Amino acid sequence: MTVVMEKPGTAQETEPDGPAKRTRRITRPMVVGAVIALWLLLFAILRGRHTLSLGAADLTDLHRWINDVNDSIGANRNSNPLFLYFFNEIRLVIDTLVTFVQELISQPTAGRPVPQIGWLGVVGIAGYVSWAVGNWRVALLAVAGFTFMGLQGLWQESMDTLALTLSAVLVALLFAIPLGVWAGLSDRVNRIITPLLDFMQTMPTFVYLAPLTLFFLIGGASATIATVIYAAPPAIRITAHAIRNVPTTTVEAADSLGATRRQSLLKVLLPMSKRTVVLGVNQTIMAALAMVTIAALIDAPGLGKTVVQALQSLDVGTAFNAGLAIVVMAIVLDRVTTAASVREEAARRSDPRLAAWRRPLLGAGAAVTAVLIYLSHTYLWAAEFPGEGSLGSTIARWADSVTTWAQDNLSGLTNAFRDAVTNGLLNPFQTLLTDSPWWLVGAVLITLAVVLGGVRAGITTVVCVGLLVGTGLWADAMTTLASTLVATVLVMALGIVFGVWMGRSALADRLIRPSLDAAQVMPPFVYLVPFLALFGATRFTAIVAAVVYGAPVAMKIIADGIRAVPETTVEAATSAGCNTWQIITKVQLPMARGALTLATNQGLIYVLSMVVVGGLVGAGALGYDVVAGFSQGQLYGKGLAAGLAIVLLGVMFDRITQAAARRTSA
Repeated sequence: MTVVMEKPGTAQETEPDGPAKRTRRITRPMVVGAVIALWLLLFAILRGRHTLSLGAADLTDLHRWINDVNDSIGANRNSNPLFLYFFNEIRLVIDTLVTFVQELISQPTAGRPVPQIGWLGVVGIAGYVSWAVGNWRVALLAVAGFTFMGLQGLWQESMDTLALTLSAVLVALLFAIPLGVWAGLSDRVNRIITPLLDFMQTMPTFVYLAPLTLFFLIGGASATIATVIYAAPPAIRITAHAIRNVPTTTVEAADSLGATRRQSLLKVLLPMSKRTVVLGVNQTIMAALAMVTIAALIDAPGLGKTVVQALQSLDVGTAFNAGLAIVVMAIVLDRVTTAASVREEAARRSDPRLAAWRRPLLGAGAAVTAVLIYLSHTYLWAAEFPGEGSLGSTIARWADSVTTWAQDNLSGLTNAFRDAVTNGLLNPFQTLLTDSPWWLVGAVLITLAVVLGGVRAGITTVVCVGLLVGTGLWADAMTTLASTLVATVLVMALGIVFGVWMGRSALADRLIRPSLDAAQVMPPFVYLVPFLALFGATRFTAIVAAVVYGAPVAMKIIADGIRAVPETTVEAATSAGCNTWQIITKVQLPMARGALTLATNQGLIYVLSMVVVGGLVGAGALGYDVVAGFSQGQLYGKGLAAGLAIVLLGVMFDRITQAAARRTSA
């Protein structure tokens, strides 16, 4: 009998050994099953050996060395030329920018009890800019949103968050737009920066914080620089994509008319890419807002700091009120920049007479805005937001009441659900990972990487496993890995159910997709608050929040994959007598394998980021190590090593799932 390895879904011819001989096909799922079965067998024999466990307060030589480096840098920060003339100068420039914006809209300058532009001027600017780049509906939303944040009693915190976000976006775009244009024009540059952008977008938000504090200290500068690094890649990618998608015939026509390279860029490429570039700015703003809130862990001011303090004290009401303000700000910024991206096309389609009326109206609006800015600069009543934030107190009390009611009346249901998932899925898988010998788990990961992703994915996994062992946090990494994979399984279950529904039903897609878009706007911190109220401060809270955070992207990718299956194929299956279940399981899902693998990749990256953030609410493992490293000086080295371990997990599974997606779709 001849045994042949083959790619799923393809047929491979072999020479039969005789008339009675048949070919047995060994597929990847069969190999994966065999590897897991062998793992379980060896686990039963070797359980508890070579686990590389490390106590919560224990340090390795690497952790102590990092602590020593941190101490040495702190002692020589003001004498070392590298810091004096490079890092300190960067920190000074960023601090100056952030301080300027804060003093403009948030904090008082010397000799003034209020900022340069008070609440009335800020609301006026928000309304006018929204109207100018969008329409009156967007302007009304902006005015209502900013006013709502003031009524919550969070005007100061909201303006601090806005100041950090605007500063980071400004710096990010100064680098991102030119780099994106360069990458769009040059294939070589695009090939060079693409792996770097992949790496930056794979890293969870937490990971940017620890190393930056080593060079720029804790505070607004480190927060802004971390936000710039995190927020720049979307703008670079989308700008490069926009430049590359300009029709070649248009560029050739400009060249034939004698346009120089500079004229072609400024008069053809950039104007025709304007809408897509603005979408890149939108994504940069959303990423910056998410990062600014998390940067509260390194003492960045604003709404994130309020949320972190409330989460650490389990004050659900305060956390919900501040989280709601973050959501409102995210929605306003998202809608304004989205409106700006479609404004030009809408203007072309509008009645020229209406466009003529718009110019004088915009002029009048600018005059009114200038008056509001003057009033807020001159008079205290227009500078300080009126009231004491009674609406925020009401929201916090309401959230606390709902939390108490849920804990009193739903605890049986929520605890049963939590215990079922924890005891039935999480604990057994975590035990398998943490109690297996480290070399056995490493061998399994490497083998699965080769089987699913190929030799290159296997090499990447070898490097990542070796470095994970070197961090001294193998056990914590396996605990985080268990939570991540369990959450990813739940994400894919939801993604397949709702993605198939959306892909097969246009009505379901129209009803569900807006909610998914809104969910992707919210920063990760916000997801923790409601589940903290339902499930308490446990690792399960982080898992549920991660599922809700990662599910929208998986649903959308799977829905698009199902919709891409040729209609003729579905009709042929229907005419052959297949029922709905058979069409889904035998036709649409197999033909959407590439989308399923991509959804797994994106869902896993989202989940890993959120599971780590869950270190704030009892998730433990690497997330706790990172948080503890910020708050306890002696654990700084361990926290930095934990950040590296998170990066290694992200890179390893990103490469495996991306390679698997390419092999599946090939």
